[in-house]
Amino acid sequence: MNTLAALMQLLVAVAFVSIPVVRHRYGRVAKAAAVAELRRQNVRPEVLEENKLRFDAGGHETAAPATVAAIMAVTAALNLADAGLAPLMTWIFSSLVLVMNAGIVYSNLTAVRSVETAFRRKGDPELARVEVAPFLRAAEDAFPRWVRAQTCIRNTTVFLGSAIALVAVSYA
Repeated sequence: MNTLAALMQLLVAVAFVSIPVVRHRYGRVAKAAAVAELRRQNVRPEVLEENKLRFDAGGHETAAPATVAAIMAVTAALNLADAGLAPLMTWIFSSLVLVMNAGIVYSNLTAVRSVETAFRRKGDPELARVEVAPFLRAAEDAFPRWVRAQTCIRNTTVFLGSAIALVAVSYA
């Protein structure tokens, strides 16, 4: 059962690594589409840089998923080694990953509203003028169509993989 838990944790790690990989590969294209949309809205594109808004895999867009992937890989190694600490670490980290991924899904579902709020909070009047829905849609549409399927697969992998890992260590 520990091997099953480890396999699931490694799948979760790969799922999290896929986030910055996709953003690194297609982030520039998404930014170009977002800039074109800002120009269509008569908003200066420089407002993105001035407010440190990115579409690539820089900063926390890489650090957060890479950290989760590393923690899941270490927890998987503990399970493969049948370490006494493995079940506790699985319960802690797989549970956290479930909650975090639920937050990610919620954030994606409420992106327009949360970005509108964030833009207003920045205090930049130019940023506050951005019509967020078409802005986000332009950036999202710049990613290849398969990225939507990949996002679904990633979320399913994270939810099911974490749940299966928790069940597996419960019966180990």
